[in-house]
Amino acid sequence: MSERDLADTFEAIANLLEIKGEPAYRVMAYRRASETLRGLGPEVRDIWERGELQALPGVGKAIAEKIDEFLRTGRLAFYEKLAAEVPAGLLDVLKVEGIGPKRAAQFWQELGITSLDALEQAAQSGQLRSLSGMGPRSEAKILAGIEALRGRETGRILLSQAWESAQAMLKYLKRGDGILHADVAGSLRRGRETIGDLDLLVASDSPSKALEAVLGYGRITRVLARGETKTSLELQGGLRAQIWIHPPARWGSAMQYATGSQAHNVRLRELALVQGLSLSEHGFRRIDGGEILCREEAKVYETLGLPWIPPELREDRGEIQAAKEGRLPELVEITDLRGELHAHSTWSDGKASILEMAQVAMDMGMEYLVISDHSKGLGIAGGLNVEDLRRQREEIEAVQARLSRGPRILQGIEVEILADGSLDFPDEVLAGLDLVIASLHSSLKQERGRIMHRILRAIENPHVDIIGHLTGRLINRRDPADLDVEQALRAAAMHGTALEINAHPDRLDLKDAHARRAVELGCLLAINTDAHHPEHFGYQRFGVMTARRGWVPAQAVLNTWSLEKLLEWLHNLR
Repeated sequence: MSERDLADTFEAIANLLEIKGEPAYRVMAYRRASETLRGLGPEVRDIWERGELQALPGVGKAIAEKIDEFLRTGRLAFYEKLAAEVPAGLLDVLKVEGIGPKRAAQFWQELGITSLDALEQAAQSGQLRSLSGMGPRSEAKILAGIEALRGRETGRILLSQAWESAQAMLKYLKRGDGILHADVAGSLRRGRETIGDLDLLVASDSPSKALEAVLGYGRITRVLARGETKTSLELQGGLRAQIWIHPPARWGSAMQYATGSQAHNVRLRELALVQGLSLSEHGFRRIDGGEILCREEAKVYETLGLPWIPPELREDRGEIQAAKEGRLPELVEITDLRGELHAHSTWSDGKASILEMAQVAMDMGMEYLVISDHSKGLGIAGGLNVEDLRRQREEIEAVQARLSRGPRILQGIEVEILADGSLDFPDEVLAGLDLVIASLHSSLKQERGRIMHRILRAIENPHVDIIGHLTGRLINRRDPADLDVEQALRAAAMHGTALEINAHPDRLDLKDAHARRAVELGCLLAINTDAHHPEHFGYQRFGVMTARRGWVPAQAVLNTWSLEKLLEWLHNLR
């Protein structure tokens, strides 16, 4: 059993207890334990082995004993007892957006619904509308939620989760006996928003010794297949990894092969055949049997008469034709970013003070930092009112005076686009801020006409500089709002309002295809981390990956500009 199973089990216990109607403090104890365990990941096993479980936040004696039981036996008697009392199928019902434990309990106790299939049948037959608080619209939303859930359950994990797992394994591999070099390949190197499994490439002159080193990695739970050049593994947590081992002389062709999407690689093989060559992970082979080895990946493309194509573009979306015609864009790099335009502090729902956020920004060499806490309309985030803004401005000025060589700190706001299309603050308040981001956080299930009315009003407001995470999606958790994205992009281009590529790995919104279309229409973009903690500034890499997949050049990104140019743009926009 994996650490992910452990966190999931404690979350399931919390849900089952709530369905049973147990006191809130019991429910929250298991929910907090689940959050702690999920945040630790594989590290929890090391803590358990050291006997330090009770030092973890939210883990007392009773919870620690249950963690111990699970990690020792792979089972938890308390969970099994609960599952016998409450149908386990209700846990699937809870995965449908908008259904909480109380509603699931109502379905079970009043209609005998204990599974997703039973819920779907009840909604389709009109049975749910007989319950208090339910009607035809509720049934329609539940059916849409079930359809969305089934589409999301693909077994793919977030880009950030795959990145962390890959970096941990690479750190181990690079120290391995017989391993000269190791790097990430596959869909992770291409920066896809979700990842099915890891592909890691190892260079070695001694493949048997390198394979022995690979198999010594402590997070392997199963060896699924073993070959001369490729070994498939299952890691703790259930993530699968493919390890490719090749000699340094074939590194370039192996890296290209292991990185490119299948469609991209097929196109390259077709180009090779036209030249009388066959292309594989081992290199090129001529008709006469001779070989062209590629120590560097660029040589693969050079042999085919092409410039090197960045990994993020290798999806067969026109990149090969663009390479032939010399039209590949100069993609934005993480080193191009000069500042952060969307960061939160303890003034709303951030986890660090303005000073702490600014100190990390200074250490990262940022030229400017915009503190853009939530406005009052997002009550769950502790949003700011007008008086809060005045006092926050005073704190920003005090922090700026303290950090003489730090970034320029600007006061922004992430203002709510309310359900009727108005903004959370009047124009005269917005006009007094350095930068305004307008975002949708609520009423995301409105029909398209109302959603578009809200977005277009925000785009057209002369005091709104950036639209945050346009579609409101949460990857694998919440579907995007029903937007006419093309209409929104065209409006943004017309009014000069920038659009955010939100780099938080749960969002990556705009997604790559929308970012590409935005650039085609002449929109300006901002790659923002939406940081709620200093560590979140590291999300920049995921935003940049998404932008690169969207063919975004540096000049189209606001926060690649100098402070002087940014301030001039803000002044002219208003």
